[in-house]
Amino acid sequence: MTDKRQFRLSGLPALGWLHEPSAAAVADGQLSLGAGARTDWVTSPLTGDRSLNASALVFPAADEYVLSARVAVSFADTFDAGVLVAYQDERTWAKLCFEYSPQGRPMVVSVVTRGQSDDCNSVEIDRDWVYLRLARTGPAFVLHYSLDGTYWHFVRLFALGPAGTATSTGFLAQSPCGEGVTATFSELRYEQWAIKDLRSGA
Repeated sequence: MTDKRQFRLSGLPALGWLHEPSAAAVADGQLSLGAGARTDWVTSPLTGDRSLNASALVFPAADEYVLSARVAVSFADTFDAGVLVAYQDERTWAKLCFEYSPQGRPMVVSVVTRGQSDDCNSVEIDRDWVYLRLARTGPAFVLHYSLDGTYWHFVRLFALGPAGTATSTGFLAQSPCGEGVTATFSELRYEQWAIKDLRSGA
C-alpha cells in the first residue's frame, strides 16, 4: 500500500490503496473511484511490457468469497473501465471489467494474468452500467455478470497462483488511452461462501 488512508463501506472490510492512490469518495453506500490519464493493469503478451499504475482500493479476501457490485462508468475513451480485481502479486492477478471497446460500445471483459495477460471480450452491454461478480471457490476463481443483480451469466473460470495463496480483492478504475474516468460501485456485497453451480444463474 502506498497510502495509509482507509475507506469504509457497509458490509466490507476496510479498503486501502494498492499501487498509486487516486480520487475516491464514499457516500450513500457507494464508492466513486477515479482513474488518472493513461492508467491500466496489463502485461502485454506481445511485448512483455507491464503497466500497474491504475489505482485500486482492495482488502484481504477470505479463502472463499463472493464480491459483487453494480458498476457504472462515465465512458469517454477506449478501454475506460470500472473493474473488480483479484490480486496476488504483480505477476498474478485478474480483472473483471466493464469496459469501453474500440468500437465505442460498453462490454464485459476479463483479463487473467499469470506472468502475461490473457485478455478476453465477453458480451456487449446496451447501457452504461452492469452488475459484476468475482468469486473464489476452492482453488479457482469464477467471474459473472448480470443485468438485474439476480440472474448471473457465466464469464470465466480460472486459477491464479497455488491454492490458498493470499489474495486481495476490490475495485479499480482505468483509462489506458484517455485522460481519466470515474467508475461508481454501488449495491456492494461481500460474502464468505463458495458458489457451487457455476453456470446455474444463481
